[in-house]
Amino acid sequence: MAWKGPWRGRRWCIRRTAPPAAADWAHALATGVVYQHEMRLRRADGAYRWFLVRAEPVRDAAGAIARWVGTDVDIDEGKRRAAELERLVAERTADRNALWQLSRDLMLRCTFEGVITAVNPAWTEILGWREDELLGRNLSDLVHPDDAARPREGVRDLSRGMSHARFDNRYRARDGSYRWIAWSTRPSEDLINAVGRDVTAERERAEALARTEAALRQAQKMEAVGQLTGGLAHDFNNMLAGIAGSLEMMQTRVLQGRTGELDRYIAAAQGAAKRAAALTHRLLAFSRRQTLDPKPTDVNRLVAGMEELVRRTVGPPVTVEVAAAGGLWPTLVDPSQLENALLNLCINARDAMPGGGRIVIETCNRWLDHRAAAERDVAPGQYVSICVSDDGTGMTPDVVAKAFDPFFTTKPLGEGTGLGLSMIYGFVRQSGGQARIYSEVGRGTTVCLYLPRHRGEAEGPDEIENRPPKPLARAGETVLVVDDEPTVRMLVVEVLEDLGYRAIEAEDGPGGLTLLRSDLRIDLLITDVGLPGGMNGRQMADAARTCRPGLKVLFITGYAENAALNHGHLAPGTQVLTKPFALDALAGRIRGLIEG
Repeated sequence: MAWKGPWRGRRWCIRRTAPPAAADWAHALATGVVYQHEMRLRRADGAYRWFLVRAEPVRDAAGAIARWVGTDVDIDEGKRRAAELERLVAERTADRNALWQLSRDLMLRCTFEGVITAVNPAWTEILGWREDELLGRNLSDLVHPDDAARPREGVRDLSRGMSHARFDNRYRARDGSYRWIAWSTRPSEDLINAVGRDVTAERERAEALARTEAALRQAQKMEAVGQLTGGLAHDFNNMLAGIAGSLEMMQTRVLQGRTGELDRYIAAAQGAAKRAAALTHRLLAFSRRQTLDPKPTDVNRLVAGMEELVRRTVGPPVTVEVAAAGGLWPTLVDPSQLENALLNLCINARDAMPGGGRIVIETCNRWLDHRAAAERDVAPGQYVSICVSDDGTGMTPDVVAKAFDPFFTTKPLGEGTGLGLSMIYGFVRQSGGQARIYSEVGRGTTVCLYLPRHRGEAEGPDEIENRPPKPLARAGETVLVVDDEPTVRMLVVEVLEDLGYRAIEAEDGPGGLTLLRSDLRIDLLITDVGLPGGMNGRQMADAARTCRPGLKVLFITGYAENAALNHGHLAPGTQVLTKPFALDALAGRIRGLIEG
């Protein structure tokens, strides 16, 4: 409601109202300023309502006030809302003050420089400090020295308007001990507001649990080592029995003059040696320390090249289907190891379907975001997946959890080493990828390998069969052989001499380096990686290149030390040959390196 018009009778009304209104009106009359005042006016029904009373002077030609014109604006509803708001604010302020006083958590206000401006009584209860001992003090004085960097980082975030939901630090109590405090913080214009919870007991329980879990993992590791040792001893004893027995029979037959029967024992000894080599390669793959020869690989082409071999291996009762994705990305991987892994997976799938069934080999491009990558324990990014699925017996969750463990197998004794899946897992992890098993009892199993995408073109198929025979040595070509194993050194030297090379020998790194620093002609260095004498093969070769910059090097190794060769690019003119190796392969590598 508003009234507007000349104020003839208003002056009397104002004179009769409250003294502040009358004083303001007297001031307006004396000075000619606009009059404005809030007051309560009685309505005809006797009720009072708030009005904003306002009057402006109207002046005549001479500038004197001739009359006043005013308005009465009903502001009662606004005043009631304001009063209610004030009441709510007062209640909330009282609640906040009560919470500040009663909270068992630390409450704090401080400047962005860390100067404490307010603390609640919980500081005395938890840390022993009184309010008067803390006000004006810098919070950093109480922070544990090892945690000093964290508050500085937190303040930088808060100065940018960021808040912290959980920010853990150790703070010094009055008795000199330290307590872990988990802070939640929020910045205002010129202050930091923070609430801190004492989580010392929680942290101590977590640390105790971590120690218990570490002890359990160590115990499980030692149990696995025990199983590994027993399994290795069993398998290698079988293979050594085959080798030693064959050699003994060969010696007997030679003494008897029955040389026509030697081929049988030679074949038996070679077969046992090959099985031993395969076992060591699987062990190295499991430990992720095998020597890999990664190449940009077209997985679709690799699978297509193996399809017929897989069909023959699994036999007629099993149907093999290939679902190759179009536009599959290349991946950087050792093709021969991937072929071995794929064949192993197909054999496992066949064994899970004793009555026959279906195997599906599927390739696919996969882009793993943060969530999908976390589920597979890999970095987010682009991957090529190779999945082998069967509709066999499937696995229980506890079997899936152990499937990649070394020597774990569900097959009867003597029908498997338990290294197949562990070898695949080690190879894939060493290649920067991951292996995962998805299985359900009675419905089959899928094993997926995830390999990182390679930005580049895949290599074309090898055509080894069209390569010309390796030529013999040219006049004067000399090879230095460095190996601490006399038998290996003897065999390598004999191969070199059969090919027409001049061979010189050393049994350790310092001895080899002495020869390399001499004036001898040396066209190629053949060295083991692990050597005695305080200098390994890699260090010897690097030292020799200071005086022989173009030195060609062939590393021959069967030890875990060779993994160091894969953590960077091999220098030009350097190759790796894994023990045990075929002597024909050694001859080919020698000639290829010397010719560059």
